[in-house]
Amino acid sequence: MSATIDAVPFRFPISATLEPKRAALLAIDMQVDFCGPDGMVHRWGVDLSAMRAPIEPLRRVMEACRKAGIQVIHTRETYAPDLSDFPTARRARQSTATPGKATGDRGPHGGHLVRGEPGWDFIPELKPLPGETVIDKPGFGAFHKTELEAILRKAGIAQLLLSGVTTNCCVASTLREAEDRGFECLVLADCCADPRPTGHNDAIAFMKRSGIFGTVADSDALIRVLATLPR
Repeated sequence: MSATIDAVPFRFPISATLEPKRAALLAIDMQVDFCGPDGMVHRWGVDLSAMRAPIEPLRRVMEACRKAGIQVIHTRETYAPDLSDFPTARRARQSTATPGKATGDRGPHGGHLVRGEPGWDFIPELKPLPGETVIDKPGFGAFHKTELEAILRKAGIAQLLLSGVTTNCCVASTLREAEDRGFECLVLADCCADPRPTGHNDAIAFMKRSGIFGTVADSDALIRVLATLPR
């Protein structure tokens, strides 16, 4: 049995039907430094509630995808301890905007987004299950200098469900990369977040308005369809 999901501006998938064996959920950068207390983003002085809003809907989506046989893939923004793989220009921008609280700077959870530090790891609520794929990416997009595309091609994946943080940066970057590679994409709006609600809302509004990079639905629309598929 197969199905499609009501989405804006068009259904998903538009060229076929949802096939669990050909679909994957990308949970992008649900890390302590982005979503956890005293992580990098929290130290910027923002209201952390916006970044934590996707946790529960994404938890339910992960559970539904696992039951339906949809692969769950987790990404982490990751840099070497010496920041040798972190762009110099970005470091300069961050250091100016958030002095002492930028990537690589130390906080209560160690060096921000530095491989192996507590803040770099996933939040406890959304830890990967044993055997699930984890992609460590040295940049915004999940395809940048990673093996993600090769993993998806080998598994026969053509349909991607996107979630995570931040909506207008790492999620949007991954969405554009995926579309350039020919994957059909659905963004789960309530499973994404940005430190600034306007950033999230503007990004989602653009996706809905243009349809250039995919289509948009909420977690309930996906879960309803997954519940109709045979286990």
